[in-house]
Amino acid sequence: MRATLMYGAGDVRVENVPDPVIKHSTDALVRITAACICGTDLWPYASMKPEDGPARMGHEFLGIVEDAGSEVTTVKRGDLVVSAWAVSDNTCEFCREGLHTSCSHPESNFWDLVPDEGGQAEAIRVPLADGTLVKLPVAQDSGLIPSLLTLADVLGTGYHAAVAGGVNERTRVTVIGDGAVGLLAVLSAKRLGAEQIILMGRHQARTDLGREFGATDVVSERGEGGVEAVRELTGGHGTHVVLEAVGTRPAYDQALGIIRPGGVISRVGAPQYEEAPIGFGSLFRHNIRLTGGPAPARAYMEELMPDILNGTIEPGKVLDATTDLDGVPAGYQDMADRKSLKVIIKP
Repeated sequence: MRATLMYGAGDVRVENVPDPVIKHSTDALVRITAACICGTDLWPYASMKPEDGPARMGHEFLGIVEDAGSEVTTVKRGDLVVSAWAVSDNTCEFCREGLHTSCSHPESNFWDLVPDEGGQAEAIRVPLADGTLVKLPVAQDSGLIPSLLTLADVLGTGYHAAVAGGVNERTRVTVIGDGAVGLLAVLSAKRLGAEQIILMGRHQARTDLGREFGATDVVSERGEGGVEAVRELTGGHGTHVVLEAVGTRPAYDQALGIIRPGGVISRVGAPQYEEAPIGFGSLFRHNIRLTGGPAPARAYMEELMPDILNGTIEPGKVLDATTDLDGVPAGYQDMADRKSLKVIIKP
C-alpha cells in the first residue's frame, strides 16, 4: 500500500510500504477513507534531522473496518469508524477517569510513536480497537465526514483546553493561536457558554472563521501590544481563562500577561520549551493555575458527536483544502506557508 513518510525537515514522501496485518487478537485493520495533516506535524517538518527518519506520519483518520481480531467486539467488518489520536483500551483506571492519553495498557501509545503505522496512508493496523475506534452512524460519503474527522484530534483538543480551563457562562476567555486547534477552542468556549471570547490571530480568513465560531473580539497584535489590547478589552484585568494553542515560549509569556488574577492558563499547544516562569512573581503571587496537556480526545467523542450529527456545530470548516496521497507533500508545504489552514486527505 501507499503511505506518507517524513525523511527529514521539508522532506515528505509517499512510498509503497508493506500492507498492515493483524498482529494481536485486539487489533483491527482499517481502510482509510479520510485523514488529515495536523499542525503538530509541522514541528518535525521544520526541524527533523535526517538521522531520525524516515517516520510514518498521520494520527487523524477515519475509515472502513476491513478485518478485526477475535477479541474485538465493538466494531466489525464494514463499519465506518473514527480513531482517536492516541491508542487506548478505554477500560483502565486512567481511561475511566477520562485520561485516555495516560492509558496504562502496555499497547497504549500516541499514534506518532507506533512503529510502522500512520494515518496518512491507504490502510492501518489499529491496536486496542475496542478502545481506540468509535463507530460512526453515517455513510462514508456523508457531508459530515470532515466534521466527524475532527473528533480524532483537533476538536477534542480545543474542547479539552476549554474544559480543563473551567470555561463556563461566567468566564471571559482569550484564545492564543488561529490554527485549527485555536479556532476549535473558540468553538468549544462558545459551546460552554463563555461570556466573552477574544481570539488572538493575524490571518483574516482564519479570524473570520473564528468569529463565525463564536469569537466576540479579535486581537492581531502579539507580545506586549497584544497583552495591552486584551487588557483594554477587559477593563484592564485580563481574562479568567487563556487557552494557549500554539506551544511556543512567546505564546506562554503572552498568556501570563493576559491572565486575570485567580485565572487559569490551559495549554494544548505541544510545548516547544521545558523552562518557563511558574514562581512567585508569575503564577503564585496572583493564584494563577496552569493546566492542559495532551488531549484525551477519546473521552469527548460521545459527548461531541451528537452536536455534529444534528448540525449544532460544524468543526469541519477548519479543513479548507483537499488532496489525495500524491498531494500530501505539497499539503505540508502549503500549511507551513499558511496557504492552507488544515488539509484533508482522501486516499
